[in-house]
Amino acid sequence: MSTMTARERMLGRLRAAAPGGGDSSEISRRIDAHYATQPMPADPVAAMRAALASLRADVICADEAAWPALLSDRLARAGVRRLLLDPASADGAALARALPPQVAAIGYDRPIEQWKAELFETVDAGFTTARSGLAATGTLVLAPDAGSPRTVSLVPPLHVALVRASTLHPHLHTAARAERWADGMPTNLVMITGPSKTSDIQQTLAYGAHGPRELWVVIVTDLDPDPDQSGDRTQEQAR
Repeated sequence: MSTMTARERMLGRLRAAAPGGGDSSEISRRIDAHYATQPMPADPVAAMRAALASLRADVICADEAAWPALLSDRLARAGVRRLLLDPASADGAALARALPPQVAAIGYDRPIEQWKAELFETVDAGFTTARSGLAATGTLVLAPDAGSPRTVSLVPPLHVALVRASTLHPHLHTAARAERWADGMPTNLVMITGPSKTSDIQQTLAYGAHGPRELWVVIVTDLDPDPDQSGDRTQEQAR
């Protein structure tokens, strides 16, 4: 009789734990039942804004037509001179068209080895579009790709993320269910909750040690039933 190797024992345990190898349906049912009892926010945008504010993130609410001009004006007033974005994406192109002359749109079109110093030393901000958001925690869900890799949201000192109200979920569980994560996920799915922060042994909080010091979130109010009220809020946030 042959003795199982350590590799075979490990693979056997993994197969037993895989879907179909145990009572995973019962576990899923119990998880679903737990989250079914959790309260859902009446206004996901308000919940997202409150969570982001508690994380020291700045929020701009605007409708689909207004956000590029509002964001461009704010970037210029903040002194941003070079903005990293994906000009091939619809949102990146819309923002690039609205930028004033003093703000240059930079595309991620070279291997990082060819412009690492330029990227780290001269780019002021990076712009991305989130795949979705988690209202309860103010979390952005990003699916980086070739035109907008993880570097865009990690390296510049300011990260600007756009998320649409129609893509907001109450929490992680509903996002995983609604977006069918179990059926297949991107190679790299990134979750961002506030600007980069860390603390030392004395619990002194510091921002920007491992990523952007600032996070701006543009919430496109594509579900707002009251355009006039949305416009009032947009102007308030832009000031």
